[in-house]
Amino acid sequence: MEKTLLFAIDLNTKEVIVSESQKGSKGINFIERIHQGENELLFDAVSSMTKLTTSPKFDVALFKAMDKVCQLIYAKHAE
Repeated sequence: MEKTLLFAIDLNTKEVIVSESQKGSKGINFIERIHQGENELLFDAVSSMTKLTTSPKFDVALFKAMDKVCQLIYAKHAE
């Protein structure tokens, strides 16, 4: 079964929270926290993606594109 990576920002600790979920499942498994100083690019990308969700003109295509960017940056980080 395919897994989906999920990203969130913890503004209090300035960390990206990375989790995963099985496609079609409601369960979420924590993977890691990455401090802003450890990967500034990922932090900024996830912050931007998060800001898209609060836009009055939410654009699904733009959100999905930004999610792909976050996925690519995290894949490079994980290497």
